[in-house]
Amino acid sequence: MYIPRPFQVSPEDARDLLREITVGHLITTTSQGPIATLLPWVVDDENLALVGHMARPNAQWQTQWQGQALVIAEGPNGYVSPSWYATKAETGRVVPTWDYVVVHAYGELVIHDEGTWVEDVVRRLTDRHEQQRREPWSVDDAPSDYIDSQLRGIVGVEVQIDRVEASVKMSQNKSDADRSGVLAGFVGDGNVPAAEWIERATT
Repeated sequence: MYIPRPFQVSPEDARDLLREITVGHLITTTSQGPIATLLPWVVDDENLALVGHMARPNAQWQTQWQGQALVIAEGPNGYVSPSWYATKAETGRVVPTWDYVVVHAYGELVIHDEGTWVEDVVRRLTDRHEQQRREPWSVDDAPSDYIDSQLRGIVGVEVQIDRVEASVKMSQNKSDADRSGVLAGFVGDGNVPAAEWIERATT
């Protein structure tokens, strides 16, 4: 990944960002060209892996891939208008840009077709997203025969991570006044997650 110096993060911070991943594109290279699928993920810290599942009819897991897999996950991002910069009023020497957080995870792709493995991942993914709800749904809330039939329709996917890269481009290369303008602009656009990252990236 191309990462200009102001937007580089340490390997430790890249791993922390990886843990925040909820969804990302799984990309594999095949003799027929690249294949990509958007999948939900959870990080297996113990084995340093991303784990998830995909539909059994999806050709990606059945097509022979070459080399490592890549998972690309985006964090908060948004368009930055030149009108938000204090510099616009001072010199006019500004142009539009895009602020973003992105993580690339590279590693060996392993397919799991064991029912217990797949069920465990489904439970982990469900718990991750349900635990903050007032009345969280549990896999056990559905009839067991229905869950069994649903599990037969998916396969487990695991990316055993070899390398993580991340870029956080949140106006760190701008003046304090320009960054304040971008923060206010994101808030005005209703893009609160990006606004929060303006502060997070510069503290």
